[in-house]
Amino acid sequence: MDQPVKNHGVRVTAAAVGINLALGILYTWSVISKDIPADWKWSEADKSWPYSIACLVFSLMMVPAGRLQDRIGPRIVATIGGLLVGAGMILASYTTSFLGYILGFGILTGSGIGFGYASATPPAVKWFSAKRTGLIAGIVVSGFGLASVYAAPLSKWLIVGVSDSMKMNMTWASKSPLTEWLFGGFGLPNTMLTLGIAFLIVVVGLSQLLVAPPAGYVPAGSAPKVAPGPNAKKENFSPWEILSTVQFYLLWFMYTCGAGAGLMVISKLATIASKQVGLDLGFLLVAALGVGNGAGRILAGVLSDKLGRKTTMFGCFVVQAVLVIILSLAKADTILANGLVLALLSALIGANYGANLSLFPSITKDYYGLKNFGVNYGLVFTAWGVGGCMLSLGAGLLYDKYQTFAYAYYGASTLLVLAAIVTFLVKPPRIAHHT
Repeated sequence: MDQPVKNHGVRVTAAAVGINLALGILYTWSVISKDIPADWKWSEADKSWPYSIACLVFSLMMVPAGRLQDRIGPRIVATIGGLLVGAGMILASYTTSFLGYILGFGILTGSGIGFGYASATPPAVKWFSAKRTGLIAGIVVSGFGLASVYAAPLSKWLIVGVSDSMKMNMTWASKSPLTEWLFGGFGLPNTMLTLGIAFLIVVVGLSQLLVAPPAGYVPAGSAPKVAPGPNAKKENFSPWEILSTVQFYLLWFMYTCGAGAGLMVISKLATIASKQVGLDLGFLLVAALGVGNGAGRILAGVLSDKLGRKTTMFGCFVVQAVLVIILSLAKADTILANGLVLALLSALIGANYGANLSLFPSITKDYYGLKNFGVNYGLVFTAWGVGGCMLSLGAGLLYDKYQTFAYAYYGASTLLVLAAIVTFLVKPPRIAHHT
C-alpha cells in the first residue's frame, strides 16, 4: 500500500521567499548606480547598461533554467543560481569600468538570478491546489519585490555610511573599530564584495530546502478530474505548443509593457528623486517601492484568484499608466516634491509593477499547465527582460540627450494603455480533443 506523501509546501514556499529576498538585489540598482564615484566617469546611459543587461540575461536564462528545473528538480538549479549571483557581484567589486559591471553584475549575476528565480515558484505552486495558485505565486515572488526594503538602505549604509550629523549625535559611541564599522561607508567595491559573499551563502543554503512533489501528486482540495469533451482546453502544453498559440504572443506583449514600465522607474528612481525633484531620498523611495512591490504581488494574486487574471491585469495597467504620468509631474516647486507623497507614489508604482510578477506566472499555469511550467513560464518571462532592458536603457539614453525623463514617462504610459486594451483579446487556448 502506498504511503501518503508528506506535504512540504510550507517549507518550500518559505525557502523560495528567502531565495527571492536575496535575488531582489537587482531592484537596488538605482541606489548603487547613484553612488558610482564621479571619477569613474560614467554617463547616465553607462549606468543603465549593467542593470539593463542583467534584466535581459535574467529573463533569457529563465528558459534553460526552467527546462532544467522541470527535468532535474529545483535544488541543483537554484544552487547554480546562488553561485553565479555571488561570483558576478564579487567580480564587479574588482572593477571600475561599466564593461566590467556588465560582465559581473549584468551577465553573471543576471544569469544567477534567472536560475534561482526559475527554481523558486514552480515547486511551491505544485504543492498546493489550483484555487491557491495566485496566492502562493504571489507570496513566493513577493520576496523578490520586498528585497529592496532592506537591501536599499543596507546598500546605502555600506557604500556611503551614516550622515555626519548622525555621527555627531552618537556621542555615546567612543572611537573604536566597532563604532567606526557601525558608521558604514565602505565604498562601492567593498559593498559589492560583501553582498556577493552574503547572497552566495544565503541562496545556496536555502536551495537545499527546495523539493518538488513526486509525479502524480494531487494536492489536497484539488477538484476531481473529468474526461475532456470536444474542443476541451488542453491540460499541459509543451514549449513548442505554447509558441504556436496566439495567446502566448498577446501575454508576451502585455508583460513587456507592464514589467518594462515598472523596471524603468525602478532603475532610475534615485536619480529621479535627486535630479528631477531635488530631494536626496532615493534609497527611501526605493524601499517604499519595495514595500509596494511585495504587497502588490500578494494582493494581485489573491484578487486574481477571485476576480480573474484578466480583470486584475486590466486594472493594474490602467492605474500604472496614470501613476507614471503623475510621476512625470513631480518637480521641485510642486506639491509632489514631498518625501511622504513621493514615497506613497513609489509604493503604488511598485505595487502595480509587482502585480505582473504574480499575474503572469498564474495565467501561464492556468493556460498551459504544470507539467512544463518552468520552461513555459521562462518563455513568457523573456518579455520581462526585453521590456526592462529596452525601457530602462531608453530612459537613460533619452535623459542624456534631453536632460529630462519626460519622453520616457510618456512612452511607458502609452505602452501600458495598449497592454490594457490587449487584455480584451486574450482567451484560454483550446484544441480539438481526439479520441
